[in-house]
Amino acid sequence: MTDAPSEAPARDYRGTVFLPKTEFPMRGDLPKREPGWLARWEAMGLRDKLRAQSAGREKFVLHDGPPYANGNLHIGHALNKILKDVINRAAQMSGRDADYVPGWDCHGLPIEWKIEEQYRAKGRDKDAVPILDFRAECRDYATHWLGVQSEEFRRLGVLGDWAGRYATMDFSSEAAIAGEIGKFLMNGSLYRGLRPVMWSPVEKTALAEAEIEYHDHVSPTLWARFRLKSAGAEDLVGASVVIWTTTPWTIPGNRAVAYGPEIDYALVHVEGVAEGSALVSGEFLLVALPLLPQFEKDAGLGAHSVKRLLKGAELEGAISAHPLAGWDGAKGGYGFAVPLLPGDFVTTEAGTGFVHIAPGHGEDDFALGKANGLPVPETVGDDGTFTLQAPGFTGQHVFKAHDAVYAACEATGTLVAKSKLTHSYPHSWRSKKPVIFRATPQWFIAMDDANAIREKSMAALGKTHFVPDIGRNRIGGMVAVRPDWCISRQRAWGVPIPVFVAKQSGEPLRDPAVMERIIAAFRAEGADAWYQPGAAQRFLGADRDAEHFEQVMDIVDVWFESGSTHAFVLTPERGLPFPADLYLEGSDQHRGWFHSSLLESVGSRGVAPFKAILTHGFVLDEQGRKMSKSLGNVVAPQDVVKEYGADILRLWVMNTDVTEDQRIGKEILKQQAELYRRIRNTLRWLLGNLHGFSEEEIVPHAELPELERWVLYRLSELDTRLREAQQSHDWSGVYPDLHAFCATDLSAFYFDVRKDTLYCDAPESLRRRAARTVIDQLHRCLTVWLAPVLVSTAEEAWLARFPNDADSVHLQTWPIIPPEWKFGRLATKWNEIRQYRRLVTAEIEDLRRVGTIGSSLQAAVTIALKADEPANVLTAEQWAEVLIVSQVSFAAPGELVGQVAVAPGQKCDRCWRVLPEVGLSPAHPGLCRRCEAVVG
Repeated sequence: MTDAPSEAPARDYRGTVFLPKTEFPMRGDLPKREPGWLARWEAMGLRDKLRAQSAGREKFVLHDGPPYANGNLHIGHALNKILKDVINRAAQMSGRDADYVPGWDCHGLPIEWKIEEQYRAKGRDKDAVPILDFRAECRDYATHWLGVQSEEFRRLGVLGDWAGRYATMDFSSEAAIAGEIGKFLMNGSLYRGLRPVMWSPVEKTALAEAEIEYHDHVSPTLWARFRLKSAGAEDLVGASVVIWTTTPWTIPGNRAVAYGPEIDYALVHVEGVAEGSALVSGEFLLVALPLLPQFEKDAGLGAHSVKRLLKGAELEGAISAHPLAGWDGAKGGYGFAVPLLPGDFVTTEAGTGFVHIAPGHGEDDFALGKANGLPVPETVGDDGTFTLQAPGFTGQHVFKAHDAVYAACEATGTLVAKSKLTHSYPHSWRSKKPVIFRATPQWFIAMDDANAIREKSMAALGKTHFVPDIGRNRIGGMVAVRPDWCISRQRAWGVPIPVFVAKQSGEPLRDPAVMERIIAAFRAEGADAWYQPGAAQRFLGADRDAEHFEQVMDIVDVWFESGSTHAFVLTPERGLPFPADLYLEGSDQHRGWFHSSLLESVGSRGVAPFKAILTHGFVLDEQGRKMSKSLGNVVAPQDVVKEYGADILRLWVMNTDVTEDQRIGKEILKQQAELYRRIRNTLRWLLGNLHGFSEEEIVPHAELPELERWVLYRLSELDTRLREAQQSHDWSGVYPDLHAFCATDLSAFYFDVRKDTLYCDAPESLRRRAARTVIDQLHRCLTVWLAPVLVSTAEEAWLARFPNDADSVHLQTWPIIPPEWKFGRLATKWNEIRQYRRLVTAEIEDLRRVGTIGSSLQAAVTIALKADEPANVLTAEQWAEVLIVSQVSFAAPGELVGQVAVAPGQKCDRCWRVLPEVGLSPAHPGLCRRCEAVVG
């Protein structure tokens, strides 16, 4: 008996399948690879090539708001500079000439404060150090940190003119800033005046609104009597007007009391008092009627009667005594009369309906005092202690004086009550200490003189494009009500206000020749020239005697400096036109750089320095909390780059809605790394399936299968999305849409459908060539569109395809999308097809879960489509491709959506489809006809 013949062993067809092939690695390994790309771009002179390539194009200018050269970068810096870089790169790739000049703010109190801290640590006295030596130390400090920050920004992939960066402490910048001050001097808007400004007793200087932050603060409160000495009505004489204040230390500066002319006041007769109350039975008090119930509680008022009601207007002409009049400690210092004056700012929201007026310590107080000829005593010195003009309190610090004021009022019988109040109070954002309003001689720029800066600024804002648009209202509301701009600071490190004041007349000297000499000296020697011996006579010239002039030694507000940066950056010498296309900073800059830039430019040029303003939010931790060292939730950009790479940080920036506050932390960064992995895998798949691709394979658009034309249509939609964002500066959702395209439209659908074609069809087949034609376009579009964000990854993906040493994805422009790609009706049809696919896929998954089939290719599907449904145009073979099943048949239209069954036939050893034709070939019994033809 002979053995039965054995079956022929199954052949291995793996070598005949066209699997993806690429050297583009799966892992980005960004922290190690990114420095190499930075070095490559530096070596090839990428920026110079871009400038040469784009010569003659329309300019795009994003003017850089200067960060402060003081310490390492924080995550907010990273958000800001990355967003700017993405926008600049996108503008360049859209066909503009987008050069970017980074800049730094180098003068001002924070640096000066750091040097003073170093002095204090060494026991040195700053005032004993020659000013030029002190300024040199400040310059060295700023230079060091400018260098550190520059390297940190470059590590984030920010492309710009780093060699030609600007800094406010450059000699040319200091000269330009002096020139800008000179413009306001010459046009009459600059004046010296006495008025209250926000003053930091710790830092001994005036502060701008942008240098203020608000924190909860516990303030002592005071209710005090102002006894009426005379009044129009006889029954009011001898009564006491009661005021309430949260700043008892301002009482020595009191010179009037304000009332509301239309407010109803009660003349109250005190008939009983609570235990411990300072009120006296039998006395008469004046309090606003709506506030009387609260006053009863605050002051311990018991039984009482309202003798009559009166409108505030009846108090016109009334005179009271100062609450400290007759106090022995003052030695007669408060014996003057205190008038009652109408004030439209008096309300009945809190207090007593009366406001004590200290003209040296409040905007409303000062304005009311000025309108009525009140004196403005300088009761407080620059260190926050009382001067000789506050008799009885000289030398005491204002923030510690409330007990002394209470005691003085108690001694004169004018103390009604005292308490404490927790409320929001202005603090210096540098020292974190509370500030005061203090009237001092300062230099101001008038908002409403003949130059009409306020009016012109409001008109300019109306022409500005804002992203988001709410920014228009924020900055507009501030400009509409802001007082004149105080630009003087009593410090040493900065650009001096280069003005001479005639001692005889008190008028500033307005001589263009003098100003030109100053500017020329600053340009050659820096602003230090102002402090050199003999500087005054040098600048005044031979025809004037320096002895007859005061040389102003205040420096200019750093917000004026940064607000004037357009004057030395947007210049013909740099090839950057004025005004800039875009200013971009955090939302806090509505009251900061945007604000000062607007006022400075409008005041010196009559127009805004920007066409558009984009604001981003602040960076919070994952729980939405502000970052702080004490909470341990600070995310440093340097640490993110070290662990994940700059491309991940850049992706995080563009995956957020930058107009809102953003969150970042470990989990969020892990999510961004996962998003990056998907994008990288998309690029890798494209590259792998383009192995050996040549132009001879390209299929004309008209001959492409509809699926391929749908993909190109989606590319046209994304192209429109990116170009609209570039024009509007609104990038919200753009790169999330691009990621969704990669993950959903491509990886989960198109790639899934076309894998069989790419791996198993013959190289010359129309279907495979068409797929590779589209994949070629996908690679070109995606790498260029991703390049502004994933600067290193896009370069790697580009050079993996076009390995030319002189080439770079960053030298490309966005692809021009042919009109034939924009066939919108494909969207509706393929959306419906994909909906059918999802329904059938769900049924297939149900069979896989119960073990009826193991793979979708083991399934045969019967579908029912109505004749008028767009999806009906697909053939059975095309439906099998889309559903990734082996066989599809059609049923009559009805309720049936997709009936799934086990496919009849055998599995092809090469493509794995289950078909009845497998096994019929004598030469290749394990293959289907398609695969047999390819192998054969």
